[in-house]
Amino acid sequence: MAIQVTRTYVGHITNQHRVQSDLDALGDAASKLWNVARWTVDRVWDAIGEIPDVSSLKAYMKTRECWKNLNSQSSQAIIEELSDSFQSWFDVRHTDQTVNPPGYRKEYDTRPRSTVTFKEDGFKLDTKHDQVRLSKGENLKDGWGDFILCEFEARNDVALSEVDTVQNVRAVWNGDEWEVHFVVKETMETPDSPGDGVAGVDLGVSNIAAVAFPDEYVLYPGNTIKQDNHYFQQQEYDTEGENGPSEEAQRLRQKRTRRETHFYHTLTKTIIEECVDRGVGTLVVGWPEDVRSDDLGKTANKWLHTWAFDRLYQYLNYKGEAHGIEVLKENEWNTSKTCCECGDTADSNRVERGLYVCDSCGLVANADCNGAENIRQKITPNPSQDRSNGCLTQPSVYLFDKSTGEIVPQEQVVP
Repeated sequence: MAIQVTRTYVGHITNQHRVQSDLDALGDAASKLWNVARWTVDRVWDAIGEIPDVSSLKAYMKTRECWKNLNSQSSQAIIEELSDSFQSWFDVRHTDQTVNPPGYRKEYDTRPRSTVTFKEDGFKLDTKHDQVRLSKGENLKDGWGDFILCEFEARNDVALSEVDTVQNVRAVWNGDEWEVHFVVKETMETPDSPGDGVAGVDLGVSNIAAVAFPDEYVLYPGNTIKQDNHYFQQQEYDTEGENGPSEEAQRLRQKRTRRETHFYHTLTKTIIEECVDRGVGTLVVGWPEDVRSDDLGKTANKWLHTWAFDRLYQYLNYKGEAHGIEVLKENEWNTSKTCCECGDTADSNRVERGLYVCDSCGLVANADCNGAENIRQKITPNPSQDRSNGCLTQPSVYLFDKSTGEIVPQEQVVP
């Protein structure tokens, strides 16, 4: 069966020295438009106590001169991003009144380089010569300089000429230079399912994922994420400027984000590959339904709103689809305190964060693996796996190897 998938390909701009000043102007214009729209929202909020909807905000901003610094569709994309940010803020405010709304874009007395999105009438792609023409706004056009011609290099395995549709192009400042990101839609044949097996995934923080495969339990700790967060937070603090984040602090934030994204992609790729090798055709992901609706205190609320469970599910879903694996969501209610052996449910069974001991049947298990097995049993009510051999107590552990950028069994990690 053929399916359509959306992917993003990154292109390195080879004529950076020729186009950087023009791209800087567009990035600055995008930040200015954001700031003016952000100020407008503030003014409306103070006047009527409501945030203007996206269509009303667009209609007003079209009358402002800064709108014409970018292609019309690029300006619309900025307003849509701001509107989405405010909507996310509203959602979070229900449980955390201290959370701040979207802020202004500034670095000291200047504006940072914002990402600029070019939709269908804002770019023209020449795959034969690896060039993309990006449109300027009316105010920035100057005779022959009505557009920016970027020459780029993509990875060897990327052929933009073969994709169905290039939906949009984004000019992105990565902290050191500009890149072009191509958001494409491709048609691909879905492979046959690798098997009839079912695996369950329990998502968490200490262990980013615990997976109950048909033949083994595997933990994927989040040590790398914790170490990076601790290191980069300290580095950002040491380079903080008097008037806000310094350029070095901004660069460190971007680097931390890139490393985090790489880790999540590597993790989900590893889980899907393990499913293929083990004949798993269905992967059940425990979904923390309404986990952000309860007020658990300032610290817990902040942690919950940075927990990337939805991101992990999205990565698993599209990677699984490409390998013929069906990825499902199942409510994880009570899976952490229910015994996967006898079904007894008691808060007291969860002895410690990582230890589960059932008072009814005597099962001793890693708590995350017990949760993953319960999630698996939502699809496979009567699994044949023997859980009396200690595999629940001492599961396999896969760690991120920084020297190779891959996730491998613990004994293979170079100390």
